Amino acid sequence: MYQLKYRTASIFKYFTLILGAFMALVPIVVVLFASLKTGTEYNSTSPLSPPADWLNFANYTKAFVNGKMLLGFANTIFILIISIVGATLTGSMIAYILNRFKFRGKKLIMGAFLLATLIPSVTTQVSTYRIINAFDLVNTHFAPILLYLGTDIIAVYIFLQFLDSISESLDESAMLDGASYITIYFKIILPLLIPAIVTVVIIKGVSIYNDFYTPFLYMPSDHLQVISTALFKFKGPYGSQWEVICAAIMITIIPITLVFVSLQKYIYNGFEGSVK
Repeated sequence: MYQLKYRTASIFKYFTLILGAFMALVPIVVVLFASLKTGTEYNSTSPLSPPADWLNFANYTKAFVNGKMLLGFANTIFILIISIVGATLTGSMIAYILNRFKFRGKKLIMGAFLLATLIPSVTTQVSTYRIINAFDLVNTHFAPILLYLGTDIIAVYIFLQFLDSISESLDESAMLDGASYITIYFKIILPLLIPAIVTVVIIKGVSIYNDFYTPFLYMPSDHLQVISTALFKFKGPYGSQWEVICAAIMITIIPITLVFVSLQKYIYNGFEGSVK
């Protein structure tokens, strides 16, 4: 009886995993097939029909050249690096202060972070745009950078959970040797937060990489396009070149996939540590 229940649970577990993997992979397969089809073939075949020519890379060339995706990658990387470095430093500093120091208003600050996440972002867009415009940052790289620098509560919580596992005796020992709080943060705390930092970098990086609304609103010029707004070039009021859009989507998927594969060990460790 016990073996029957165990086998049933195992079958259900693997069936659920296979079903989830299938549902995740089918959209990617559909986009891959569409990216290798001609316009006529795309309109006359089903989404799951394989392309007639597996070596038809004309859509990829058109997407990369006409969509100026190289420029989009350059602008995206520039914004990503500055935003992620700034957000990681501010998030870890906030978590370090909240974890190590006792002061009045600590719970109020945490409540303010939570309250900010509960307010729909669309309700603050008008005031946010006016603030950015007042700084004369609209149509510059620094408009989205300034908005992305804001630390979200998820990053703060991840850093807080990791800091709970770092003994305060390390801080005390460093203080006895004459180290300041800044030295302790940069020389002791920050190196020990590497798994959490990688986790936050991935979460924040994917969010920025996929964001369309902020660059589209604050950087309307063609020379400031990012990878997400580059896809919009092939969508117009008189029709859409979906096979070219699918090719551009496949191009954008490659970098983020390579980053995830290379850093997945740190990502899993980061989430495991945040749970502990």
